[in-house]
Amino acid sequence: MTNGWIDIKNSDMMLVMGGNPAENHPCGFKWVIEAKRTRNAKLIVVDPRFTRTASVSDLFCQIRAGADIAFLGGMIHYAIENNRIAKDYLVHYTNAAFVIKEGFKLPEDGLFSGFDAATQTYDKSTWNYEEGGDLTGKSVSAKGDPPAQSKAAEAGKAAPPPHMPENVAYDLTLQHPRCVYQLLRKQYSRYTPEMVERITGVPKDQFLKVADLFTSIRKDGDMKKVATVIYAVGWTQHSFGTQTIRTAAMLQLLLGNVGRAGGGVNALRGHSNIQGATDMAGIFEILPGYLKVPVPTDTDFQTYLTRITPKSSKPHPWDTYNYWSNTPKFAVSYMKAMYGDAATKQSDWAFHYLPKVDRNYSWTFIWDDMYRGNVKGLFAFGMNGVAIGPDSRKNIDALKKADFLVVGEIYPDETSEFWKAPGTTTDEMKQIQTTVYRLPCAGFAEKDGAFVNSARWLQWKNAAMPLPGDAKLDQEILARIFLKVRELYQKEGGKFPDPILKVTWNYTNPLNPALSEVAKEINGKAFADLKDEKTGQEIKAGQQLPGYAWLKDDGTTSSGNWLYCGSFTEAGNLMARRGTEDPSGLGIYPNWAFSWPANRRVMYNRASCDLEGKPWDPSRKQVWWNESAQKWVGNDVPDFKADSHPKDHMGPFIMNPEGVGRLFVPLGAVADGPFPEHYEPTESPVENVLHPQQSRNPIVKRFKTDDDKYGTVKDYNIICTTYRLTEHYHYWTKNNPMNVQLVPEPFIEIPAEMANEMGLHGGEKLKVSSARGTYVAKAMVTKRIKPMMIDGKKTYQIGIPIHWGYRGISEDEDRTAKTPANLLSPTVIDPNAWTPEFKGFLVKVEKA
Repeated sequence: MTNGWIDIKNSDMMLVMGGNPAENHPCGFKWVIEAKRTRNAKLIVVDPRFTRTASVSDLFCQIRAGADIAFLGGMIHYAIENNRIAKDYLVHYTNAAFVIKEGFKLPEDGLFSGFDAATQTYDKSTWNYEEGGDLTGKSVSAKGDPPAQSKAAEAGKAAPPPHMPENVAYDLTLQHPRCVYQLLRKQYSRYTPEMVERITGVPKDQFLKVADLFTSIRKDGDMKKVATVIYAVGWTQHSFGTQTIRTAAMLQLLLGNVGRAGGGVNALRGHSNIQGATDMAGIFEILPGYLKVPVPTDTDFQTYLTRITPKSSKPHPWDTYNYWSNTPKFAVSYMKAMYGDAATKQSDWAFHYLPKVDRNYSWTFIWDDMYRGNVKGLFAFGMNGVAIGPDSRKNIDALKKADFLVVGEIYPDETSEFWKAPGTTTDEMKQIQTTVYRLPCAGFAEKDGAFVNSARWLQWKNAAMPLPGDAKLDQEILARIFLKVRELYQKEGGKFPDPILKVTWNYTNPLNPALSEVAKEINGKAFADLKDEKTGQEIKAGQQLPGYAWLKDDGTTSSGNWLYCGSFTEAGNLMARRGTEDPSGLGIYPNWAFSWPANRRVMYNRASCDLEGKPWDPSRKQVWWNESAQKWVGNDVPDFKADSHPKDHMGPFIMNPEGVGRLFVPLGAVADGPFPEHYEPTESPVENVLHPQQSRNPIVKRFKTDDDKYGTVKDYNIICTTYRLTEHYHYWTKNNPMNVQLVPEPFIEIPAEMANEMGLHGGEKLKVSSARGTYVAKAMVTKRIKPMMIDGKKTYQIGIPIHWGYRGISEDEDRTAKTPANLLSPTVIDPNAWTPEFKGFLVKVEKA
């Protein structure tokens, strides 16, 4: 979240798409209700189903699953053509005025410039800013330095990787034909209300009501009102999920809603610590704090830093903080936290101890590699890979080929008993050679530590009860395994033992490290006496650091995650704070827990003020420029350089090297295009009406094992989406009698009209089939999903809750066919975040 749960109460307009917070985030949803109750805020819900969230909305539209970019692109088109934009914000706080290089092409034919059909990749060199200066009132190219490629060619050398120019060409009138704003306008000129209706199934009049209501906050140039966008995995779980979220962010930038109380783009995390898992590098391509991982071409630490540290790229008269320029401080401090005394300048900060990532190790690739025999073993802690999918059958078959599987769980699950999947014969079980180790772990109530919620709050919790039986804490299990592995290296040596032998492990109990000690290590400390020359504050060697501004690149500081620096200081564990003071009334609660970064509650909050540093809305003052003190102050922690005077024109989006929000993303930071474009899901009932010859995302990978099968509308004519219920939690609560009593068996939600055509009644069994597998459950006939007209074709959608499988308690016995829902879903992934396409695939539906 750019903002946070409580901040939603400050909104005037709320758009919920790709999420159902009333059911999936019921505690947080109260802040939506609070905004409606106290501010008369309007709630718009756009969803394939009429949900409980929709039931309290002011406006609801049923949309085809997988058509969100077309809908949001239509809203961008509407906002531009009706002049409902935040003009000053747009010109000065986004890259709308930046001029793009000659040769860049929009995807009228479905392809951006630079596409290579043979490799299914883009040459992104044209996705860049023009070098130059002020082109205001001019329509010719800027006269800057010749491109590096030309210089290299003249010298007979290989061209260096393209980079953003130091001095960006710009046009403050937004009239240059290649400025971002004009390209944006042209890109979405095709997304007319009529086109939106053809693609999404939302009737033109309904779409116009939504577009008019949402953009009404900018009617007549008003800048006081604020709108927020709220989403969840209904957006992310597509082969274009990242671009869907990008489209929403662009809409919010266009309307001037980012950085403001009651605004932002707010992701609803599906688990109490998903945010924390990502922050701490739960994915393969980052280190903690979103530092990029080393790759084989990073021959030394300096080469690595040069590659990952961005250089400023902006119009020369403007200023930029470019906070990622501090990457060397974050990276050296991380290496000191990992390797302590072994990380020195002489040892190149122990850089060669880090693995160099040479290929894609994301979730779906891991299972594909296991299926192909390349991954020999798997540790599965709190991750039920078989039930999670996608394509549960492929994951089951992959585990059959592994040498070993280690499962740390609180219950036996589908993964730990993959060999018992329905349809597996006794003879087949005997052929499986995989050794399975099942380790009893602690449940969430049996351990302490910090959860990091959607709002980026690090909240410390205590254990509520002792461990049962032989169960152990996760960190004890991992510590014991690690120490045994290190013992083997100590005894036997090995090819490269140093990364194992020299890792820092200075815990009071090495076999079971206290998480409070780990948290202090993540925060970081000083290795030498430090002094802030501006304030005179001193930190003694060995003391905890008060914040990431103290981090150094000379080895005198450590931090396991720079974003968490400030969470466990000499003042103690700030994550455990529970102060309920809220002087501003905005729901900031500065003394409740710790919010990264720097205990800041709303990110990019400099954008809540105009160019002079005055709040757009004085009734919701977050931060402001204090002329007498010559610094930024506020109710929240300013997300800005404290002494940057407004006249310096420093951009508020300090994590971008441009200092501004990106309507256009340069140089492939997003792999499939600098602007989002509507592509059809991998399995779709229609061709793409924008460009039928390029219907789907051209760089999306389809896996090609025998288990990877993809259907067409010829055989599968129903759109299927999956979702979660309030009464169940993922795949665990089917083991809990109380949850099972609430919803004792699975069901398939189908439209009443479709049931009538099939001669079907509620409670009858259905068989849903995709190209990959079948799912059997009772029909729940509903009016909450209606037939849709997609490009003139009557189309049905169905919904399936994900919670059941072939493991559960006896109360569940004989009430389920024991078929996981993800037997149906395809192994297709988003090319940016690698998220599988769990939504919007094709099935056929029959009576069982």
